[in-house]
Amino acid sequence: MSEDAEPTAPRWRPVVLAFAVGVSGGFLFSILGLPLPWMMGAMTATTVATLAGARLHAPHPLRNTMIVVLGTMLGSAFTPDILTKAAQWPWSLAALLVFVVIVAGAIIAVLVRGFGFDLPTAYFSAAPGGLSQMVLIGTAMGGDERTISLMHGIRLMLIVFLIPFWFRAVEGVVPVPAAGVGITDLTWLDAGILAGCAVIGFWAGQRLRLPAAALTGPLVLSAAVHLAGLTEASPPVELVAAAQVVVGTSLGCRFSGIAIRTVMRTVSLAGASTVFLTVAAIAASLALERTLGFPFAALLLAFSPGGVVEMSLISLAMGIDTAFVSTHHVVRIIFIVVVAPALFRLVRVAARTDAD
Repeated sequence: MSEDAEPTAPRWRPVVLAFAVGVSGGFLFSILGLPLPWMMGAMTATTVATLAGARLHAPHPLRNTMIVVLGTMLGSAFTPDILTKAAQWPWSLAALLVFVVIVAGAIIAVLVRGFGFDLPTAYFSAAPGGLSQMVLIGTAMGGDERTISLMHGIRLMLIVFLIPFWFRAVEGVVPVPAAGVGITDLTWLDAGILAGCAVIGFWAGQRLRLPAAALTGPLVLSAAVHLAGLTEASPPVELVAAAQVVVGTSLGCRFSGIAIRTVMRTVSLAGASTVFLTVAAIAASLALERTLGFPFAALLLAFSPGGVVEMSLISLAMGIDTAFVSTHHVVRIIFIVVVAPALFRLVRVAARTDAD
């Protein structure tokens, strides 16, 4: 082995090990017939491995690449008949934004007054936006990066793990077989259109500085293409399964290098806040089912405090309205990312005024 090759091997070893563990977990969950097996199996296996001390790493560029694939796939759920349904969505979207403000405000108050969190850390730990966005903005505003990251990471992991089992055990919803076609069944024209949605959508999302650009850019362009009737195709099932493994593995790898004994307080608080958010989402979904007439299952996924990618994948696996769910989560993230920093400045000024 050359001297130049020696430093490279250790860098790739945690990556190879991470995906070996992730694929193994996904395969096991698939054999057991568990919901959303490739993502949940990969997430569970890598989480257990990292907390046990294994050094695992999932490269961020690879995760972004696979999220581009998933964004393109989610956009394919926006068929022309969706436009008729979408006319009713503004009411549920407005209810979602009110819901987000109320539940986040309650968690902030508890974290600050009950557990001694500083205001920036409490605020951006409670705001149910995208994990990476909340960590970056929260750290810039003076919050504790590790605490914010753990609060969101644990919340996301718990939601992704619990929601599918809720639908299986309580709602009796059985996962539907994977939709779509295989790689060999996709025509060259459809493959070119989907690839264009992925590449151009990602580029445009970055240029426009959209929140979660790797997802929202391809999703919006793919939705426009499918609504226009240019194609009815979606990314091949093999690529979607691989993307789920990458997303699940990335979730588990977020806990790499963290000794669980040193963060038990944060883990407990994140778990408690997740339970509160889930119960609140269930209550809001039941209320809106009666007032707006939307299906409870779609509302619960739309209001659950998980990530847009993960909740949309669950909706796809459960045969629930993916366009409805993904639209609500994209709007939530945009609202949080745009409004949260400005609102935080007002909250901080008010807190200082009260202190004086």
